Amino acid sequence: MRKMATVRRIVEIKVIPNADKICAYRVDGWWVVDSVGKYSVDDLVVYLETDSWVPSALAPFLSKNQEPRVYEGVSGERLRTVRLRKQISQGLLLDRFTVLDKVGEITEGQDVSELLGIVKYEPPVNSQLAGMVKGLFPDKIPKTDQERVQNLTEEIQAAVGMQFELTEKLEGASMTCYMIDGEFGVCTRNLDLKPDANNTPWAVAQRDDVEGKMRAVDEHWSWAIQGELIGPGIQGNIYKLQKPQFCVFDVYDIQTSEYLQPAARRALIERMGLTHVPVIDEDLVLAPGVHTQLETAEGKSQLNPLQEREGIVFKSVKGGMTFKAISNSYLLGEKS
Repeated sequence: MRKMATVRRIVEIKVIPNADKICAYRVDGWWVVDSVGKYSVDDLVVYLETDSWVPSALAPFLSKNQEPRVYEGVSGERLRTVRLRKQISQGLLLDRFTVLDKVGEITEGQDVSELLGIVKYEPPVNSQLAGMVKGLFPDKIPKTDQERVQNLTEEIQAAVGMQFELTEKLEGASMTCYMIDGEFGVCTRNLDLKPDANNTPWAVAQRDDVEGKMRAVDEHWSWAIQGELIGPGIQGNIYKLQKPQFCVFDVYDIQTSEYLQPAARRALIERMGLTHVPVIDEDLVLAPGVHTQLETAEGKSQLNPLQEREGIVFKSVKGGMTFKAISNSYLLGEKS
């Protein structure tokens, strides 16, 4: 589960040109704009990531004297990526002394999300994606998610020189098709759905004959195909597709509890006749610096050259390490 509020240390302070009252503070790979002199290098702070839903009781100033929004019954605001005096700012810093009464004594690396009532904001789900619920997402299959590159400064440094597959991160809805003990199923990010032709994930799985293609590979293999469902009615259909499309980015072997390595996954999906997410590079040698990966994330989508891509997913060609870099151009272009 993504840690939305954690105790971290200020590692760098940057002057913002032509700005006397504000500067940029860095925690790990994140830059946050705040008042000059508020923090010093090595100070412990509570860092709230972008997409955090922050209760008004904790940070009333986020509503800027307007009536706060409400999410899951809690009044507050969502943290977004912003640009202030040409400086990207992502997230929010809280002085540790302002939260001691809520969390008690804090230590570096501590997750204080629950103690502060911070949750990840999730956009409303289109009713065509919700469907009839069969149960919760199968516990034998990992949910689809990668860590943001800004949280992996040490890990990125250790991985310099390793080869990575780069794929475009698509803006849609998570979809998983599985075969467990001979039973086929379709899931959204959190739910296992009952077969329903009016439900978009199931309709797409039936249209593309995903079950038949999985059985043709191995009738007795327990595995899962995971990908992004994009198209009409999904996240604004930013790729301007005429019909929904299931784009695969992972294949998980339930029996061995391992993901197929990138080359094996691409070969399998091609043999099955399914659509793979756009591949940007099959064996990029990782260069040092979080900023380098963020620069790589910038660019136009391969599905729609008029659209900024959401970002890039990095996966080691030998398996194991995986992370994502989200395009700041995309984030700044999002509508409120």
